[in-house]
Amino acid sequence: MKFGKVDDASNIDFRLPKDAPATAALLEKKRSEAPMAVYIGCAKWNKNDLKGFYPKGVKDELKYYSREFNCIEMNATFYKMPDLAQVEKWKEKVPEGFKFCPKITNTVSHFKRLLNAEKDAEAFCNAIAGFDENLGTVFLQLHDNFGPRDYDRLRHFLQTFPKGIPLAVEVRNHQWMDAAAVFAKYTALLETCEMSNIIVDTAGRRDLLHMHLTNNTAFVRYVGANAPTDYNRLDEWMGRIAEWKKQGLKTLYFFIHQNVEVESPLLAAHFIQGLNRELGMNLKVPNKEQQANTLF
Repeated sequence: MKFGKVDDASNIDFRLPKDAPATAALLEKKRSEAPMAVYIGCAKWNKNDLKGFYPKGVKDELKYYSREFNCIEMNATFYKMPDLAQVEKWKEKVPEGFKFCPKITNTVSHFKRLLNAEKDAEAFCNAIAGFDENLGTVFLQLHDNFGPRDYDRLRHFLQTFPKGIPLAVEVRNHQWMDAAAVFAKYTALLETCEMSNIIVDTAGRRDLLHMHLTNNTAFVRYVGANAPTDYNRLDEWMGRIAEWKKQGLKTLYFFIHQNVEVESPLLAAHFIQGLNRELGMNLKVPNKEQQANTLF
């Protein structure tokens, strides 16, 4: 993942900022007695990116991946509109409880920029609905130059988005975060629509680490810097998630990227082990027998 990449991350302040004041209040308001559901995964499952993750002889990458991780951030659907037949083939390969989190196709987000995109969004949702109980949260990633001037277009799209399909939204234009009033208007829209405000933790865009939740599902995209500090950063995230759990968080999706994706499974295994220890969970550690060594 190249977004937010910097040539030298040694001088970046990677500490997590305090939560937005609205986050604790929202979690308390939406508190549920059900145990928090936690999904940790990578962005891709193919061998070219995750070299070294698959044992020799593995032919079906998705089938193996889905038995090591419990979710996938699905970027393939961004580049090509999925069809129901393909979705059903993917679904057949994964076990019960596994979640797909597909990215809305770029026809909707980048080419049409949400304008007159209702039919495309409906076609996308009709296809990914084939995941059925294996569908997690869909996510919409907007172009870097899609800014607050496009608010009305975003509002219309979110308000007309097919009901019953969970949605998370990632804005990248800095103007959404620069002015408190603008960001408050944006987050209020997401809260009203009961959609997740995606948090991105990447070296070159610390403004996207806003720590503002808009419903009781946290959707976090973590990008390592291929440096020893990646482990420390994940350790701090464990503490923050423990706080959210106490406050009432219902569901966590946490996706681990790297500029060199081959290292993502090792970081994910470290993170899962930490959550199991800190939160008393029993999440499967991927490739556990291979985790004796760390990256650095």
